[in-house]
Amino acid sequence: MTTLIEVKDLVKHFPIGGSRLVVQAVNDVSFRIAEGRTLGLVGESGSGKTTVGRCILRLIEPTAGTVQFKGQDIGQMSHSAFRRLRPQMQMVFQDPYDSLDPHMTTAEIIGEPLALWSRLRRARMRERIHDLASKVGLQEDLLGVYPHQLSGGQQQRAGIARAIATNPALLVLDEPTSALDPYAHAEIIELLIHLQKTLGMAYLLISHDLNAVRHVSNEVAIMYLGSIIERGARDEIFNSPQHPYSRALLSSVLYPDPATKRPRKYILRGEIPSPVDLPSGCLLYSRCPLALPLCAEGRPPLKDLGNEHFVACYQVTEKDALGTFDYFVKE
Repeated sequence: MTTLIEVKDLVKHFPIGGSRLVVQAVNDVSFRIAEGRTLGLVGESGSGKTTVGRCILRLIEPTAGTVQFKGQDIGQMSHSAFRRLRPQMQMVFQDPYDSLDPHMTTAEIIGEPLALWSRLRRARMRERIHDLASKVGLQEDLLGVYPHQLSGGQQQRAGIARAIATNPALLVLDEPTSALDPYAHAEIIELLIHLQKTLGMAYLLISHDLNAVRHVSNEVAIMYLGSIIERGARDEIFNSPQHPYSRALLSSVLYPDPATKRPRKYILRGEIPSPVDLPSGCLLYSRCPLALPLCAEGRPPLKDLGNEHFVACYQVTEKDALGTFDYFVKE
């Protein structure tokens, strides 16, 4: 598979005004996404997921590291050169209402990228807007209304239509269903799967919704305190997580069958450390029930356990080192 985007050793620190301290939002994050594939980036709120997505699109500038898109280092591009590349990299935002201009109609919102990046004549642009609305399941009579007149699901469909208007190769999906009711949530997930199959886009799906990530993603990376602590194929991660934090996180998944529940074996103790003052050893050391003295001495690197399954844990040197992990158990 051809690599579309490759992130290497990405770092983003935010200075705290009036002091020499920084918030270490992202530290040494690396991954790649192939054309037409989906990487699910998951973790607790504050783990650095959204910051990674914004750095990739240069909505914020990284502190260090590189982002290569189709073999080009976008961090070395001038703003004018990157502006020409931007139509190929688009974002769908978490809150659909806040991401839409309240003074523009749905048709104007969808057509805005076309006005910026295409030379379509008025009649052809109208056709393109109607085609995009049809692709995302928006009825024609909604094109003349304003965002406040749309439901949450319809607002997100408009946001997706706007994002795909320039035929991007990559969509960064930042919690695209978190503000939606369960019915709209399911519909948007199915829409994203359908669009990827028909249009061939790659996705970076940023989410704490593990059920959605399992449904959409080909690969999964789990973040904790700004670092990726486990990464691999979706089924490897969900059926055989190896890092203690991954097991605790996946133990929190609620399955829709009420007769099925998670085993409560992987519960972390204590509070998450501050990103301003990260521990010098393993980031999970103070909370991990399996911690050893070695874990306090240095941060474990990501190790390949085979089949591109990477884990950052001194306890894990081979597959199933922590024992088997039953994904669901019946009561």
